Amino acid sequence: MTTATAKKIASSSISRTTAAKPKAIRPQPGPQEKFLASQADIAIYGGAAGGGKSWALLLEPLRHVGKPEFSAVVFRRNTTQVRNPGGLWDESIKLYPEAGGKPAQSVLIWQWQSGAKVKFAHLEHESSKLDWQGAQIPLLCFDELTHFTKSQFFYLLSRNRSMCGVRPYVRATCNPDADSWVAEFVAWWIDQDTGLPIPERSGVVRWFVVLNDVTLWADSADELLDKYGNPDLPIAHEEQIRPKSATFVAARLSDNPALLAADPGYLANLKALPAVEQARLLGGNWKIRPAAGLYFRREWCQIVDAAPAGAQVVRYWDLAATVKTDNNDPDWTVGVKLARDGKTGRFCVLHVVRMRDSPLAVERAIINTASADGHGCRIGLPQDPGQAGKAQSRYLVGQLAGYSASTRSERGDKVTRFGPFSAQCQAGNVDILRGAWNEEFFTALEGFPDAAHDDDADACGGAFGMFVDNSLGMLDWMAAQAQAAMAQKEAA
Repeated sequence: MTTATAKKIASSSISRTTAAKPKAIRPQPGPQEKFLASQADIAIYGGAAGGGKSWALLLEPLRHVGKPEFSAVVFRRNTTQVRNPGGLWDESIKLYPEAGGKPAQSVLIWQWQSGAKVKFAHLEHESSKLDWQGAQIPLLCFDELTHFTKSQFFYLLSRNRSMCGVRPYVRATCNPDADSWVAEFVAWWIDQDTGLPIPERSGVVRWFVVLNDVTLWADSADELLDKYGNPDLPIAHEEQIRPKSATFVAARLSDNPALLAADPGYLANLKALPAVEQARLLGGNWKIRPAAGLYFRREWCQIVDAAPAGAQVVRYWDLAATVKTDNNDPDWTVGVKLARDGKTGRFCVLHVVRMRDSPLAVERAIINTASADGHGCRIGLPQDPGQAGKAQSRYLVGQLAGYSASTRSERGDKVTRFGPFSAQCQAGNVDILRGAWNEEFFTALEGFPDAAHDDDADACGGAFGMFVDNSLGMLDWMAAQAQAAMAQKEAA
């Protein structure tokens, strides 16, 4: 299919009528157009955030909705991701009615007068793939392919069959993930030194077969048949190898002018991400991994000699309770005291307590530190999963009676939890109050996540989270402070 053909299909299949005149919806020139024009059996699109991936995936089935027996299934890893605001189902509501589709929201299916269907589904568990035994799906679509396992993908590939006149094929989108099986699958299209897509290879079609769980590649189907085919069997024999074609089309935010025009702040959001996530989602880097020095550098922060006046203050504890001996290297109990200047929005790390001691000594240190910090400092404690974690949290909160102490559940992995604080440091929005604890604190954070201990990073992430997730009522408190300040200003 040529680029011109892709434009024609999209514009003829989809139109949106406005008060002024009908407006054709078509692929944006560049990678999106190249993806929709591909003839490969498997085409993977994206490799960065904001490249128009979901829109391209939703456009794909519309070229076939006039065929009575056509069906497509669009997969996300779980149902929540499908139904999320701004997710695939929400986006399809903006698009599919203009192409004549009728929704059945309870079962996440679009139907057309011809009988064609597009279903949105999940593969939340590894075993969910078996729910599709016996299915015949002419078009398989995977949104965020790196979220799926290799076995899920290749099992569903066996369900990619068609009797409706549409050649069975697969379309997928993804963001980079160095540890995903997809990184190996698209390796030919990626510069293995830089981790960035090779521009001249974007959209180039290659062929592969899978033998004994090994994916073997070549530049043509004939080359694979010559190397690995059985010369004694005819091409149509069921035991003959079946090469499939695949391509990867790279796209970045700069390839999506429609999004940049509609949401100019999106670029700023990506630039505010921690270094690793920014390299992945904005730069499209497939090789970047969390490593020491990427999430914190002491030069990102300014050392100051005075705390900001009138700031909101929290102390968050990452808990451990093992005494250090000559034969062990236990985790640290770390309490990070963090302030936020309500006027400037800047953060300042005011103090850090680090200790490795018995449960009783840790408990006493938390209580004594609360007394030293004063009642104006809110205290946050982690609540680990399970009944034991809940009991410990409740006990410590009880011991801190008279202080503003609450618990918060840990969400996501350690890198994810530290990421927002890291981004603020990288942006130059975090100061450090000068103190004897500075060097140990800097060293611990600069080693994250490769160092043996990540307790300082966990405590920083928790303290920052107290300001942004409202788990301790901080947002409500800040809103009340702002309203009081506004009322005072109006009264003056």
